[in-house]
Amino acid sequence: QVQLVESGGGLVQAGGSLRLSCTASGRTFSPYAVAWFRQAPGKERQFVAAITWSGDSMLNEGRFTISRDNAKNTVSLQMNSLKPEDTAVYYCAADHTHWGHLVNQYTYWGQGTQVTVSS
Repeated sequence: QVQLVESGGGLVQAGGSLRLSCTASGRTFSPYAVAWFRQAPGKERQFVAAITWSGDSMLNEGRFTISRDNAKNTVSLQMNSLKPEDTAVYYCAADHTHWGHLVNQYTYWGQGTQVTVSS
């Protein structure tokens, strides 16, 4: 079993950037696909980006970039040109069998980190 901890959230002005990190503990991260989702108040959890153990990735937002450092057990989400509508709790998720854009494809979840973008 792997435990996930997100960090890097905070308050930023529109047009700014943030870099979120997802760090794994308990087991090595390398065999796992990892994804970022976000959830705004009153809305469903939304796919943001995902990356396989080998580095293949998919993005739902062209302003963002996902990367991983298996040696450091970390996956990062670089978010640029942030907009107020990017405000949400951002969650890291992982799975050793599946990857994709669906919530139910991921077994392990972090507690989330708040991102707030002011206008």
